[in-house]
Amino acid sequence: MSGRQTQAVLFDLDGTLIDTADEFVVVVQRLRAEHDLDEMDPQRIRASVSNGARALVALGLDLSEDDPRFESKRLRLLELYSEVLGSAARPYPGIPPLLQELADRGIAWGVATNKPRAYAEPLLQALGMLPGPDSEPDAAMLCGSLVCPDDVRERKPHPESLYRNCRELDCAPHSTVYVGDHLRDIEAGRRAGMYTVAAAYGYIEPGDDPASWGADALVDCSTALSDLILNPQ
Repeated sequence: MSGRQTQAVLFDLDGTLIDTADEFVVVVQRLRAEHDLDEMDPQRIRASVSNGARALVALGLDLSEDDPRFESKRLRLLELYSEVLGSAARPYPGIPPLLQELADRGIAWGVATNKPRAYAEPLLQALGMLPGPDSEPDAAMLCGSLVCPDDVRERKPHPESLYRNCRELDCAPHSTVYVGDHLRDIEAGRRAGMYTVAAAYGYIEPGDDPASWGADALVDCSTALSDLILNPQ
């Protein structure tokens, strides 16, 4: 990132900006309980959160997607998630001060996620990162651009979401940093011409190696993001 002026920083949502895993652990355990299944190792659930609702249903119920019951179970999981959304989710350590420093330096920030807007928007509202019906977030914490799969034709790893973020933030892709905890995030960022950061602290599947994703940089701890982004060598 040396010699590059950063105009904006984009984040993936679950597992990068916000730790939502505790909510999904509750949801998957409840879904299993409804089917008289014993509780699952929470770490197995955490590792799959970035893969979305389908992966969690497949994991939690050992059900293939071509099973005729699969769609009803997916909808039930989402119903359970709606009941707990925002209750235990928190920004990762170091994220709030990073957002404050970005604001102080006039650097915009946004989110590009494969999480549907019906869940991403109320989550960010609950955490004071988007205006909500009953609250107005601190200016430094305000997300300048939220792009969800509902907003684009092609979801990540296609770069369309990131290009839309850049239009909304009025920044150039080559002057933008994208941080994500999945290979598809790094692929999307690279295809958009952005500086990419692999968030190895996120929800990483067993056997996956973030060092193999081809990111420009890798951080093992969310608190290391600030120094990497704001003080490039």
